[in-house]
Amino acid sequence: MWFERSGSGASDAGPAAPTLEELVTAAARGDEQAFAELYDQTSPRVYGMVLRVIRDPAQAAEVTQDIYLEVWRQSARFDAGKGGVLPWLLMIAHRRAVDRVRSAQSSMVRDDKYALLHEERPYDSVSEQVQTSLEAQRVRRVLDDLTPAQREAVTLAYFGGYTHTEVAQLLKVPLGTVKTRIRDGLIRMRDALGVMA
Repeated sequence: MWFERSGSGASDAGPAAPTLEELVTAAARGDEQAFAELYDQTSPRVYGMVLRVIRDPAQAAEVTQDIYLEVWRQSARFDAGKGGVLPWLLMIAHRRAVDRVRSAQSSMVRDDKYALLHEERPYDSVSEQVQTSLEAQRVRRVLDDLTPAQREAVTLAYFGGYTHTEVAQLLKVPLGTVKTRIRDGLIRMRDALGVMA
């Protein structure tokens, strides 16, 4: 058989167990049984290496399966002159595990950037209420500085919701007079509040 080694010396002891190099060579020829034995002998070490890098058992198992799929496909490229099978497997395992960690980190960074760009900014309702209150106080002070006629026309038109015609009817003054009072009052308010025209 392919896994019998010559020169074992003890003929009655049975065939010697194949080396990892022999298993890879047989797997390169498509021998599934040799590959299964290679997996059984080396997967605990490969999985352990991957788990140390990834630190997630489920992902480590997934990466380990990917590694052995690559080994099955690339077993013909194994060169015993460059080193042993186990160091070769562990090199592949380390490279794949690091790639998985980097991929996960890149994905996390992308997700974080997206979240930062699309998150709702915290809303400070207390600050908003204070700002509104301060603005209301400024408007009241400016209204107090208007003439009584201007204040009455502006208050009816902008705070009472009346049209200019309705304000003229309520105050029993001509429409032109109401428009002038409102316009002059708004100009004074704009100047006092520092609002750009």
